[in-house]
Amino acid sequence: MSDKTAEIVTETATKAPLSTIAHIGEHEGQTVTLHGWLYNLRESGKLLFPIFRDGSGTIQGIVPKAAVTPEVFETVKGLTQESSVIVTGKVRADKRAPGGYELDVENVNALQRVPADDPFPISLKEHGPDFLMEHRHLWVRTPRQAAILRVRAEIIKAARDFLDDNGFVLTDPPILTPAACEGTSTLFPVEYFGDQAYLTQSGQLYIESTALALGKVYSFGPTFRAEKSKTRRHLTEFWMVEPEWAFADLDDLMGLAENFISAIVEKVLEKRAAELKIIGRDIAKLEARQLELENIDFDLEHLIDNALDAVSVTAADKDVELCALVEDSALRQYHGDPTRLRQVMLNLIGNAVKFTKAGSVTVRAHVVSPDTSGTPGPAHLRIDVTDTGIGISNDGLSRLFQKFHQADSSITRRFGGSGLGLAIAKSLAELHGGAMRIRSTLNRGTVVLLRLPVTGGAAG
Repeated sequence: MSDKTAEIVTETATKAPLSTIAHIGEHEGQTVTLHGWLYNLRESGKLLFPIFRDGSGTIQGIVPKAAVTPEVFETVKGLTQESSVIVTGKVRADKRAPGGYELDVENVNALQRVPADDPFPISLKEHGPDFLMEHRHLWVRTPRQAAILRVRAEIIKAARDFLDDNGFVLTDPPILTPAACEGTSTLFPVEYFGDQAYLTQSGQLYIESTALALGKVYSFGPTFRAEKSKTRRHLTEFWMVEPEWAFADLDDLMGLAENFISAIVEKVLEKRAAELKIIGRDIAKLEARQLELENIDFDLEHLIDNALDAVSVTAADKDVELCALVEDSALRQYHGDPTRLRQVMLNLIGNAVKFTKAGSVTVRAHVVSPDTSGTPGPAHLRIDVTDTGIGISNDGLSRLFQKFHQADSSITRRFGGSGLGLAIAKSLAELHGGAMRIRSTLNRGTVVLLRLPVTGGAAG
Protein backbone atom coordinates (compact mmCIF):
# COMPACT_ATOMS: atom_id res chain seq x y z
CA MET A 1 0.00 0.00 0.00
CA SER A 2 1.36 3.40 -0.95
CA ASP A 3 1.87 6.11 1.68
CA LYS A 4 -0.91 8.18 0.07
CA THR A 5 -3.38 5.28 0.14
CA ALA A 6 -2.49 4.52 3.77
CA GLU A 7 -3.15 8.14 4.68
CA ILE A 8 -6.59 8.02 3.00
CA VAL A 9 -7.54 4.77 4.76
CA THR A 10 -6.35 6.07 8.15
CA GLU A 11 -8.19 9.36 7.70
CA THR A 12 -11.44 7.56 6.75
CA ALA A 13 -11.24 5.26 9.78
CA THR A 14 -10.47 8.19 12.06
CA LYS A 15 -13.39 10.33 10.90
CA ALA A 16 -15.99 7.56 10.63
CA PRO A 17 -18.19 7.45 13.77
CA LEU A 18 -18.17 4.26 15.81
CA SER A 19 -21.47 2.35 15.65
CA THR A 20 -22.90 -0.95 16.75
CA ILE A 21 -24.73 -3.23 14.36
CA ALA A 22 -27.91 -2.89 16.43
CA HIS A 23 -27.94 0.86 15.71
CA ILE A 24 -26.52 0.73 12.19
CA GLY A 25 -29.79 1.98 10.70
CA GLU A 26 -29.24 5.36 12.36
CA HIS A 27 -26.30 5.89 10.00
CA GLU A 28 -27.87 5.01 6.64
CA GLY A 29 -25.82 6.55 3.83
CA GLN A 30 -22.94 7.34 6.17
CA THR A 31 -19.52 5.78 6.62
CA VAL A 32 -19.12 4.13 10.03
CA THR A 33 -16.64 2.03 11.96
CA LEU A 34 -17.51 -1.32 13.57
CA HIS A 35 -15.54 -3.29 16.15
CA GLY A 36 -16.24 -7.00 15.94
CA TRP A 37 -15.41 -10.43 14.64
CA LEU A 38 -15.79 -12.33 11.38
CA TYR A 39 -18.75 -14.70 11.61
CA ASN A 40 -18.63 -16.14 8.08
CA LEU A 41 -17.10 -15.42 4.68
CA ARG A 42 -18.43 -16.24 1.21
CA GLU A 43 -16.57 -15.65 -2.04
CA SER A 44 -18.00 -15.25 -5.54
CA GLY A 45 -15.36 -14.42 -8.10
CA LYS A 46 -14.26 -10.85 -7.54
CA LEU A 47 -16.82 -10.32 -4.78
CA LEU A 48 -16.37 -11.11 -1.10
CA PHE A 49 -19.30 -11.32 1.32
CA PRO A 50 -18.00 -11.22 4.90
CA ILE A 51 -20.54 -11.38 7.73
CA PHE A 52 -19.46 -9.49 10.81
CA ARG A 53 -20.82 -9.69 14.34
CA ASP A 54 -20.20 -7.30 17.23
CA GLY A 55 -22.27 -8.71 20.09
CA SER A 56 -25.34 -6.62 19.21
CA GLY A 57 -26.09 -8.33 15.88
CA THR A 58 -24.70 -9.40 12.53
CA ILE A 59 -24.37 -7.60 9.22
CA GLN A 60 -23.17 -8.64 5.78
CA GLY A 61 -20.40 -6.67 4.16
CA ILE A 62 -19.86 -6.29 0.41
CA VAL A 63 -16.26 -6.16 -0.86
CA PRO A 64 -15.94 -5.76 -4.68
CA LYS A 65 -12.34 -6.21 -5.76
CA ALA A 66 -12.54 -3.13 -7.98
CA ALA A 67 -13.85 -0.89 -5.17
CA VAL A 68 -11.08 -1.41 -2.57
CA THR A 69 -7.32 -1.52 -2.54
CA PRO A 70 -5.65 -4.87 -3.26
CA GLU A 71 -4.40 -4.92 0.35
CA VAL A 72 -7.93 -4.58 1.76
CA PHE A 73 -9.29 -7.26 -0.57
CA GLU A 74 -6.54 -9.71 0.39
CA THR A 75 -6.97 -8.91 4.09
CA VAL A 76 -10.67 -9.76 3.94
CA LYS A 77 -10.06 -12.84 1.80
CA GLY A 78 -7.53 -14.12 4.33
CA LEU A 79 -9.76 -13.68 7.38
CA THR A 80 -10.70 -16.78 9.34
CA GLN A 81 -13.78 -17.39 11.46
CA GLU A 82 -13.81 -15.29 14.69
CA SER A 83 -10.85 -13.13 13.65
CA SER A 84 -11.00 -9.77 15.46
CA VAL A 85 -11.45 -6.82 13.12
CA ILE A 86 -12.09 -3.09 12.85
CA VAL A 87 -14.26 -2.48 9.79
CA THR A 88 -15.02 0.81 8.05
CA GLY A 89 -17.73 1.06 5.44
CA LYS A 90 -20.81 2.85 4.14
CA VAL A 91 -24.22 1.80 5.45
CA ARG A 92 -26.71 0.89 2.73
CA ALA A 93 -30.35 -0.11 3.17
CA ASP A 94 -31.31 -3.45 1.64
CA LYS A 95 -34.72 -5.04 2.28
CA ARG A 96 -33.31 -8.47 1.45
CA ALA A 97 -30.77 -8.30 4.29
CA PRO A 98 -31.81 -9.93 7.60
CA GLY A 99 -31.36 -6.68 9.50
CA GLY A 100 -32.41 -4.42 6.64
CA TYR A 101 -28.89 -3.06 6.01
CA GLU A 102 -25.58 -4.04 4.45
CA LEU A 103 -22.11 -2.51 4.66
CA ASP A 104 -20.10 -1.45 1.62
CA VAL A 105 -16.68 -2.18 3.08
CA GLU A 106 -13.95 0.41 2.58
CA ASN A 107 -11.27 -0.81 4.96
CA VAL A 108 -10.61 -3.74 7.31
CA ASN A 109 -7.98 -3.83 10.01
CA ALA A 110 -7.36 -7.39 11.24
CA LEU A 111 -6.42 -7.06 14.90
CA GLN A 112 -6.05 -10.80 15.43
CA ARG A 113 -6.38 -13.56 12.87
CA VAL A 114 -7.33 -17.01 14.11
CA PRO A 115 -4.64 -19.39 12.76
CA ALA A 116 -5.86 -21.62 9.93
CA ASP A 117 -4.05 -24.62 11.48
CA ASP A 118 -5.83 -24.05 14.82
CA PRO A 119 -9.29 -22.81 13.74
CA PHE A 120 -12.25 -21.73 15.80
CA PRO A 121 -13.71 -25.11 16.81
CA ILE A 122 -17.43 -24.34 16.43
CA SER A 123 -17.94 -24.13 12.69
CA LEU A 124 -21.30 -23.43 11.06
CA LYS A 125 -22.11 -27.13 10.74
CA GLU A 126 -24.16 -29.05 13.31
CA HIS A 127 -22.42 -30.12 16.53
CA GLY A 128 -23.53 -32.47 19.27
CA PRO A 129 -24.46 -31.20 22.76
CA ASP A 130 -21.46 -32.88 24.43
CA PHE A 131 -19.03 -31.14 22.09
CA LEU A 132 -20.79 -27.78 22.52
CA MET A 133 -20.82 -28.05 26.33
CA GLU A 134 -17.10 -28.81 26.29
CA HIS A 135 -16.66 -25.53 24.40
CA ARG A 136 -19.32 -23.57 26.26
CA HIS A 137 -17.14 -20.44 26.54
CA LEU A 138 -17.02 -20.31 22.73
CA TRP A 139 -20.55 -21.60 22.08
CA VAL A 140 -22.02 -18.39 23.54
CA ARG A 141 -20.69 -16.53 20.49
CA THR A 142 -23.15 -18.27 18.18
CA PRO A 143 -26.39 -16.45 17.22
CA ARG A 144 -28.82 -18.66 19.11
CA GLN A 145 -26.83 -18.67 22.35
CA ALA A 146 -26.25 -14.90 22.12
CA ALA A 147 -29.99 -14.40 21.57
CA ILE A 148 -30.78 -16.50 24.65
CA LEU A 149 -28.46 -14.32 26.75
CA ARG A 150 -30.11 -11.13 25.49
CA VAL A 151 -33.61 -12.48 26.18
CA ARG A 152 -32.48 -13.57 29.64
CA ALA A 153 -31.13 -10.10 30.37
CA GLU A 154 -34.42 -8.55 29.20
CA ILE A 155 -36.44 -10.88 31.44
CA ILE A 156 -34.33 -9.92 34.45
CA LYS A 157 -34.68 -6.20 33.71
CA ALA A 158 -38.44 -6.48 33.15
CA ALA A 159 -38.87 -8.42 36.40
CA ARG A 160 -36.91 -5.84 38.39
CA ASP A 161 -38.66 -2.91 36.71
CA PHE A 162 -42.11 -4.34 37.43
CA LEU A 163 -41.42 -4.99 41.10
CA ASP A 164 -39.52 -1.73 41.61
CA ASP A 165 -42.28 0.29 39.93
CA ASN A 166 -44.91 -1.35 42.11
CA GLY A 167 -43.40 -0.48 45.46
CA PHE A 168 -41.33 -3.60 46.15
CA VAL A 169 -37.88 -3.09 47.69
CA LEU A 170 -34.97 -5.31 46.67
CA THR A 171 -33.36 -6.96 49.70
CA ASP A 172 -30.48 -9.36 49.03
CA PRO A 173 -30.25 -12.44 51.28
CA PRO A 174 -26.86 -14.12 51.88
CA ILE A 175 -25.66 -16.91 49.64
CA LEU A 176 -24.02 -18.80 52.50
CA THR A 177 -26.59 -19.92 55.09
CA PRO A 178 -26.43 -21.89 58.36
CA ALA A 179 -29.53 -24.03 57.80
CA ALA A 180 -31.88 -25.53 55.24
CA CYS A 181 -34.85 -23.70 53.84
CA GLU A 182 -36.47 -26.19 51.43
CA GLY A 183 -35.28 -29.51 52.85
CA THR A 184 -32.00 -31.05 53.98
CA SER A 185 -31.78 -33.50 51.06
CA THR A 186 -30.89 -30.80 48.53
CA LEU A 187 -28.18 -28.88 50.40
CA PHE A 188 -24.72 -28.07 49.08
CA PRO A 189 -22.44 -28.18 52.17
CA VAL A 190 -19.56 -25.70 52.45
CA GLU A 191 -16.81 -25.57 55.09
CA TYR A 192 -17.00 -22.08 56.65
CA PHE A 193 -13.99 -21.37 58.86
CA GLY A 194 -14.42 -24.62 60.73
CA ASP A 195 -18.23 -24.53 60.81
CA GLN A 196 -20.75 -26.17 58.49
CA ALA A 197 -22.56 -23.83 56.10
CA TYR A 198 -24.64 -24.34 52.97
CA LEU A 199 -25.27 -22.66 49.64
CA THR A 200 -28.66 -21.00 49.75
CA GLN A 201 -31.73 -22.87 48.52
CA SER A 202 -33.96 -19.80 48.79
CA GLY A 203 -33.99 -16.29 50.19
CA GLN A 204 -37.47 -16.87 51.64
CA LEU A 205 -36.58 -16.96 55.34
CA TYR A 206 -34.63 -13.72 55.09
CA ILE A 207 -37.09 -11.72 53.01
CA GLU A 208 -39.97 -12.79 55.24
CA SER A 209 -38.15 -10.78 57.90
CA THR A 210 -37.49 -7.79 55.64
CA ALA A 211 -41.14 -7.83 54.52
CA LEU A 212 -42.15 -7.16 58.12
CA ALA A 213 -39.81 -4.16 58.07
CA LEU A 214 -40.54 -2.76 54.59
CA GLY A 215 -43.97 -4.17 53.66
CA LYS A 216 -43.25 -5.24 50.07
CA VAL A 217 -39.86 -6.77 49.27
CA TYR A 218 -38.22 -9.19 46.86
CA SER A 219 -34.95 -11.01 46.33
CA PHE A 220 -33.44 -11.94 42.99
CA GLY A 221 -30.29 -13.99 43.04
CA PRO A 222 -28.54 -17.33 42.62
CA THR A 223 -30.08 -20.43 44.15
CA PHE A 224 -28.51 -23.86 44.59
CA ARG A 225 -30.17 -27.29 44.85
CA ALA A 226 -28.11 -30.46 45.14
CA GLU A 227 -30.39 -32.43 42.81
CA LYS A 228 -28.29 -34.69 40.61
CA SER A 229 -30.14 -34.70 37.32
CA LYS A 230 -29.74 -33.71 33.68
CA THR A 231 -33.34 -32.77 33.01
CA ARG A 232 -34.42 -29.21 32.21
CA ARG A 233 -36.57 -29.09 35.33
CA HIS A 234 -33.89 -30.04 37.84
CA LEU A 235 -31.19 -27.40 38.01
CA THR A 236 -28.35 -27.39 40.50
CA GLU A 237 -27.89 -23.64 40.04
CA PHE A 238 -30.38 -21.02 38.85
CA TRP A 239 -31.57 -17.49 39.58
CA MET A 240 -34.86 -17.08 41.41
CA VAL A 241 -37.09 -14.06 42.07
CA GLU A 242 -39.04 -14.20 45.33
CA PRO A 243 -41.47 -11.42 46.34
CA GLU A 244 -42.96 -11.14 49.83
CA TRP A 245 -45.90 -8.83 50.53
CA ALA A 246 -47.14 -8.19 54.06
CA PHE A 247 -50.93 -8.30 54.51
CA ALA A 248 -51.51 -9.57 50.96
CA ASP A 249 -54.31 -12.09 50.56
CA LEU A 250 -54.70 -14.83 47.97
CA ASP A 251 -56.36 -12.52 45.44
CA ASP A 252 -53.50 -10.03 45.80
CA LEU A 253 -50.92 -12.73 45.20
CA MET A 254 -52.79 -14.19 42.21
CA GLY A 255 -53.05 -10.73 40.69
CA LEU A 256 -49.39 -9.99 41.34
CA ALA A 257 -48.22 -13.27 39.79
CA GLU A 258 -50.42 -12.97 36.72
CA ASN A 259 -49.58 -9.34 36.02
CA PHE A 260 -45.90 -9.97 36.76
CA ILE A 261 -45.71 -12.66 34.09
CA SER A 262 -47.79 -10.60 31.63
CA ALA A 263 -45.52 -7.57 32.11
CA ILE A 264 -42.39 -9.64 31.43
CA VAL A 265 -43.88 -11.21 28.29
CA GLU A 266 -44.98 -7.77 27.09
CA LYS A 267 -41.52 -6.28 27.55
CA VAL A 268 -39.66 -9.19 25.94
CA LEU A 269 -41.99 -9.08 22.93
CA GLU A 270 -41.41 -5.34 22.63
CA LYS A 271 -37.62 -5.42 22.97
CA ARG A 272 -36.50 -8.90 21.89
CA ALA A 273 -38.85 -10.12 19.16
CA ALA A 274 -35.92 -10.68 16.79
CA GLU A 275 -34.08 -12.78 19.37
CA LEU A 276 -37.20 -14.89 20.02
CA LYS A 277 -37.34 -15.69 16.31
CA ILE A 278 -33.67 -16.70 16.34
CA ILE A 279 -34.32 -19.01 19.28
CA GLY A 280 -37.27 -20.51 17.41
CA ARG A 281 -40.12 -19.42 19.66
CA ASP A 282 -43.60 -19.08 18.17
CA ILE A 283 -44.14 -15.35 18.73
CA ALA A 284 -47.71 -15.52 17.39
CA LYS A 285 -48.77 -17.55 20.42
CA LEU A 286 -47.26 -14.98 22.77
CA GLU A 287 -48.71 -12.03 20.87
CA ALA A 288 -52.16 -13.62 20.98
CA ARG A 289 -52.04 -14.00 24.77
CA GLN A 290 -55.42 -13.37 26.41
CA LEU A 291 -56.52 -13.58 30.01
CA GLU A 292 -59.37 -15.99 30.60
CA LEU A 293 -62.15 -14.32 32.56
CA GLU A 294 -64.55 -16.07 34.87
CA ASN A 295 -68.25 -15.38 34.41
CA ILE A 296 -69.90 -15.92 37.76
CA ASP A 297 -72.37 -14.06 39.96
CA PHE A 298 -70.96 -11.54 42.42
CA ASP A 299 -72.18 -8.83 44.74
CA LEU A 300 -70.82 -5.38 43.81
CA GLU A 301 -71.32 -3.84 47.24
CA HIS A 302 -69.40 -6.68 48.88
CA LEU A 303 -66.60 -6.37 46.31
CA ILE A 304 -66.19 -2.62 46.96
CA ASP A 305 -66.34 -3.08 50.75
CA ASN A 306 -63.71 -5.80 50.53
CA ALA A 307 -61.37 -3.56 48.52
CA LEU A 308 -61.86 -0.70 50.98
CA ASP A 309 -61.15 -3.01 53.91
CA ALA A 310 -57.84 -4.00 52.30
CA VAL A 311 -56.53 -0.41 52.44
CA SER A 312 -58.31 0.70 55.64
CA VAL A 313 -55.24 0.38 57.88
CA THR A 314 -53.09 2.45 55.52
CA ALA A 315 -55.85 5.06 55.23
CA ALA A 316 -56.26 5.26 59.00
CA ASP A 317 -52.52 5.74 59.48
CA LYS A 318 -52.65 8.72 57.08
CA ASP A 319 -55.90 10.08 58.54
CA VAL A 320 -57.59 9.62 55.14
CA GLU A 321 -61.35 9.03 55.36
CA LEU A 322 -62.79 6.18 53.24
CA CYS A 323 -66.34 6.53 51.94
CA ALA A 324 -68.50 4.18 49.85
CA LEU A 325 -71.78 5.03 48.15
CA VAL A 326 -73.50 2.25 46.21
CA GLU A 327 -76.72 3.79 44.90
CA ASP A 328 -79.96 1.81 44.70
CA SER A 329 -79.65 1.55 40.91
CA ALA A 330 -76.40 -0.40 41.37
CA LEU A 331 -77.72 -2.82 44.00
CA ARG A 332 -78.04 -5.98 41.94
CA GLN A 333 -76.26 -9.23 41.21
CA TYR A 334 -73.65 -9.00 38.46
CA HIS A 335 -72.01 -11.57 36.18
CA GLY A 336 -68.27 -11.32 35.58
CA ASP A 337 -64.88 -12.03 37.08
CA PRO A 338 -64.95 -10.67 40.65
CA THR A 339 -61.33 -11.60 41.32
CA ARG A 340 -59.97 -9.42 38.53
CA LEU A 341 -62.48 -6.63 39.13
CA ARG A 342 -61.32 -6.63 42.75
CA GLN A 343 -57.75 -6.26 41.46
CA VAL A 344 -58.86 -3.20 39.49
CA MET A 345 -60.64 -1.69 42.49
CA LEU A 346 -57.68 -2.40 44.78
CA ASN A 347 -55.40 -0.62 42.33
CA LEU A 348 -57.64 2.43 41.98
CA ILE A 349 -58.46 2.75 45.68
CA GLY A 350 -54.92 1.87 46.77
CA ASN A 351 -53.41 4.55 44.51
CA ALA A 352 -56.00 7.09 45.68
CA VAL A 353 -55.06 6.49 49.33
CA LYS A 354 -51.35 6.38 48.52
CA PHE A 355 -51.34 9.77 46.78
CA THR A 356 -53.60 11.51 49.32
CA LYS A 357 -51.81 13.10 52.26
CA ALA A 358 -55.04 14.14 54.01
CA GLY A 359 -58.72 14.31 53.20
CA SER A 360 -60.85 11.54 51.74
CA VAL A 361 -61.23 8.82 49.14
CA THR A 362 -64.79 8.17 47.95
CA VAL A 363 -66.09 5.27 45.86
CA ARG A 364 -69.47 5.86 44.20
CA ALA A 365 -71.28 3.23 42.11
CA HIS A 366 -74.41 3.86 40.09
CA VAL A 367 -76.08 2.66 36.89
CA VAL A 368 -76.27 5.18 34.07
CA SER A 369 -79.10 4.66 31.59
CA PRO A 370 -79.66 6.46 28.27
CA ASP A 371 -82.94 7.85 29.60
CA THR A 372 -81.32 9.68 32.50
CA SER A 373 -77.96 10.63 31.01
CA GLY A 374 -78.63 11.19 27.34
CA THR A 375 -75.71 8.88 26.64
CA PRO A 376 -76.33 6.67 23.59
CA GLY A 377 -76.14 2.91 23.95
CA PRO A 378 -77.23 0.46 26.65
CA ALA A 379 -77.19 1.14 30.37
CA HIS A 380 -73.83 0.78 32.06
CA LEU A 381 -72.39 0.60 35.55
CA ARG A 382 -70.17 3.54 36.51
CA ILE A 383 -67.79 3.49 39.46
CA ASP A 384 -66.04 6.74 40.38
CA VAL A 385 -63.02 6.73 42.69
CA THR A 386 -62.47 10.30 43.89
CA ASP A 387 -59.61 11.52 46.07
CA THR A 388 -58.42 14.85 47.48
CA GLY A 389 -54.78 14.00 46.77
CA ILE A 390 -51.89 15.56 44.90
CA GLY A 391 -53.53 15.40 41.46
CA ILE A 392 -51.87 14.88 38.09
CA SER A 393 -50.64 17.44 35.57
CA ASN A 394 -52.00 17.54 32.02
CA ASP A 395 -48.70 16.18 30.73
CA GLY A 396 -48.84 13.36 33.26
CA LEU A 397 -52.42 12.50 32.26
CA SER A 398 -51.39 12.12 28.63
CA ARG A 399 -48.82 9.46 29.58
CA LEU A 400 -50.60 7.80 32.47
CA PHE A 401 -51.91 4.70 30.70
CA GLN A 402 -48.67 3.98 28.85
CA LYS A 403 -47.25 0.62 29.84
CA PHE A 404 -44.33 0.78 32.27
CA HIS A 405 -44.73 4.54 32.64
CA GLN A 406 -45.52 6.66 35.64
CA ALA A 407 -46.91 10.18 35.58
CA ASP A 408 -44.02 11.43 37.72
CA SER A 409 -41.46 8.86 38.80
CA SER A 410 -39.98 11.07 41.53
CA ILE A 411 -43.41 11.59 43.15
CA THR A 412 -44.31 7.93 42.68
CA ARG A 413 -41.12 6.83 44.42
CA ARG A 414 -41.81 9.23 47.28
CA PHE A 415 -45.30 7.78 47.80
CA GLY A 416 -44.18 4.15 47.38
CA GLY A 417 -45.03 3.05 43.83
CA SER A 418 -48.27 2.93 41.87
CA GLY A 419 -49.68 -0.53 42.60
CA LEU A 420 -50.15 -3.04 39.78
CA GLY A 421 -50.23 -0.22 37.25
CA LEU A 422 -53.07 1.74 35.75
CA ALA A 423 -52.27 0.37 32.30
CA ILE A 424 -52.93 -3.16 33.55
CA ALA A 425 -56.06 -2.09 35.46
CA LYS A 426 -57.35 -0.39 32.32
CA SER A 427 -56.67 -3.54 30.29
CA LEU A 428 -58.60 -5.64 32.79
CA ALA A 429 -61.54 -3.23 32.59
CA GLU A 430 -61.48 -3.40 28.80
CA LEU A 431 -61.45 -7.21 28.91
CA HIS A 432 -64.77 -6.94 30.76
CA GLY A 433 -66.12 -4.78 27.93
CA GLY A 434 -65.61 -1.59 29.93
CA ALA A 435 -63.48 1.54 29.80
CA MET A 436 -61.52 3.80 32.11
CA ARG A 437 -60.67 7.48 32.04
CA ILE A 438 -59.27 10.02 34.48
CA ARG A 439 -59.99 13.63 35.39
CA SER A 440 -57.50 15.39 37.61
CA THR A 441 -56.41 18.82 38.79
CA LEU A 442 -52.90 19.28 40.11
CA ASN A 443 -52.84 19.72 43.91
CA ARG A 444 -56.63 19.32 44.13
CA GLY A 445 -57.35 15.66 43.48
CA THR A 446 -58.24 12.99 40.95
CA VAL A 447 -61.35 11.15 39.77
CA VAL A 448 -61.01 7.77 38.06
CA LEU A 449 -64.14 6.87 36.12
CA LEU A 450 -64.62 3.15 35.54
CA ARG A 451 -67.37 2.12 33.14
CA LEU A 452 -68.59 -1.49 32.95
CA PRO A 453 -71.46 -3.15 31.14
CA VAL A 454 -74.50 -3.99 33.25
CA THR A 455 -74.81 -7.77 33.50
CA GLY A 456 -77.19 -9.73 35.67
CA GLY A 457 -80.56 -8.74 37.09
CA ALA A 458 -81.73 -6.28 39.70
CA ALA A 459 -81.64 -7.37 43.29
CA GLY A 460 -84.85 -8.82 44.56
